[in-house]
Amino acid sequence: MGLAMCPLCSEDEDIEVVRTLEDGRRVVKHRCGYAWEHGAPVAQKTMPSHSFNDLKARFPKPEDVEPKVLERAARLKTQYLATRPDFDPGVAAYWAKYQEIFSPDGLRTCDPRLLKDFANSDVGARPGNQATFNSAWNSMGDTAAGEATRKTIEYLLYGPDDMPIEDRLQHLLTGATSFAMTGFKEALLTRVLCVMQPDRFLTILKYTTEAGGKREIARMVYGLELPAPESVNWTLGRLILWSNNVLRTLVGEGFANQQHAAAFLWWAKDQPGGFP
Repeated sequence: MGLAMCPLCSEDEDIEVVRTLEDGRRVVKHRCGYAWEHGAPVAQKTMPSHSFNDLKARFPKPEDVEPKVLERAARLKTQYLATRPDFDPGVAAYWAKYQEIFSPDGLRTCDPRLLKDFANSDVGARPGNQATFNSAWNSMGDTAAGEATRKTIEYLLYGPDDMPIEDRLQHLLTGATSFAMTGFKEALLTRVLCVMQPDRFLTILKYTTEAGGKREIARMVYGLELPAPESVNWTLGRLILWSNNVLRTLVGEGFANQQHAAAFLWWAKDQPGGFP
C-alpha cells in the first residue's frame, strides 16, 4: 500500500490504515510498528463564518448562571473549604523547575529526557496514559523526539504574536504544524499552560471526558451548557481556554491554588442536587 513513506524506515510498502480521524486524515502504521497521522484534513462544508472576537463574545459567560445555582455552588464551596486539603509542597518546587525549563533559554538547552519525564509525571496534574507519546519518543530517539517536543512547547508559549494562543493550541491539536510532537496533545499542552501560568489555569486537563472535563463540570455544577467540541464554528483550542476562563471566574477565590480549586470542582460535580 503506497499511502505514505515511513519516517523511520523510509519505506512505502506494508503500510496499513489503522483508523480514519474525524477530520479525514488517517492513522497509518508501517510493518516496523511505527504509526503516524497521514494526509491533510478534509475541507469542511461551507458554514457561516464568525470572527474570533464574535465567537468569544457569544461564548457562555459566568453571568449566564442562574442565581439559585450560584447560591448552591457557594454553599458547596463553604462546605469544601471547611476541610481544606493539605497540598504537597513539592508541587510548587516541581513546577518552578519546569517554568525554568520551559523558558526560551531553558527549552534550547535542557536535557531532552526532562521533557519526556514531564509528559509522564503526575505531579500537580495527571495527564493520563501517554502510550502514544512514549511510543513515538522511543521510535524517534531522544534527540529527534526532544527537538519535536521542544518546538511544540515553544510554539504554544512563544509562537507568532499576531496569533492568539487559542489558535496556536488548535494547530498543535490538529497537527497543522509539521513539527508537532506525536502524542503531545490536549492533556499535555494544557498541563504546560498550568505550569507556566499557575494562577490562571485550572488543573482540569481535558475539555470533555466521561470522567469529568471542563464541559461536564460546567454543566453539572453550574448548569452551564458549553459548546460541543465538534461544532463547526468553534475550535477545540478556543473551547479549552475559554471554558477555563469561565470556570476560573465562577469558582472564585479562597483556594490555596488552582489545583485546590480544580479538586473542589471535581468534588462538587458529584454532590446531590446538581445537573445530570
